[in-house]
Amino acid sequence: MANNILTKLAKVDEQLFLSVFNDASPNWLRRSAIGLSKTGDGGLYLMLFVGFWWFSEQLHFQQFALSLLVGFAIERPIYFLAKKRIARVRPCDCLVQGAYLVPSDKFSLPSGHSAGAFVVATILTMYFPAFMAVWFIWAAGVAASRVVVGVHYPADVIVGAVIGSSCAVLAVMVVEYI
Repeated sequence: MANNILTKLAKVDEQLFLSVFNDASPNWLRRSAIGLSKTGDGGLYLMLFVGFWWFSEQLHFQQFALSLLVGFAIERPIYFLAKKRIARVRPCDCLVQGAYLVPSDKFSLPSGHSAGAFVVATILTMYFPAFMAVWFIWAAGVAASRVVVGVHYPADVIVGAVIGSSCAVLAVMVVEYI
């Protein structure tokens, strides 16, 4: 029964992927998705870190910075263990050809870009809530872009977002407890 449900969910996930990733996508969408995806590579995180260091109160920044470090220290091992354990083959390697980006590894679940973006967006929201919509629109854009460029299924980015957000909340709780 459970196996049957998982098989049906995988089929729905494949169909959703195929409805997003296709040759009919306009060039502006492909280029935008590639650019948005690259903002989740890590360079933007460093720029945010430096920017908030420059413009924030010292104590507030230290808690923010420590929360980011703890968030990634929790998220990265979970991400790597899940990726190796689940070992879901990327859609660009089994369902379609011609992803718009070359993935850094061969497995897709969970999406590391989505997890990282949601760690950052969630922690930014907890420290700078006035810009919550900006943080989460960006993180959702990074996640969606991974499907548009052909390297993840929708479920991969949803699971990544849940992992990232959960790790961020836990990190902020840990930092506040210290």
